[in-house]
Amino acid sequence: MEDWIFCNLEPSRIEDRNEFFVAIKDLYPVTEGHLLFVPKKKLWREDITICFEYAYKWGIEGIMDYKWTAFNIGINNGVEAGQSVMWPHVHMIPRRKGDTPNPRGGVRHVIPC
Repeated sequence: MEDWIFCNLEPSRIEDRNEFFVAIKDLYPVTEGHLLFVPKKKLWREDITICFEYAYKWGIEGIMDYKWTAFNIGINNGVEAGQSVMWPHVHMIPRRKGDTPNPRGGVRHVIPC
């Protein structure tokens, strides 16, 4: 795992971990509670799927605990998509009522029409 860029994480950023991934607080959160689920290996099929599953689980638990009312999950894959850390990772972005004037369409409004 010598090329894994998340080796020296500050312990205060780590929210969860297991043998497949680490969940960390985003350094530049879109909303409070924004987490990254980062696979420990660059395997897409197995580890990234596990990251999606855990991101979804965290999102649902946040709703059940009344921390937020909804959430977005996604990947920025490639420079043109906004990826700045060139290691696969899944974003879980909590959403709350009123956090944007019109959330309809979700990520469709990332690119202005």
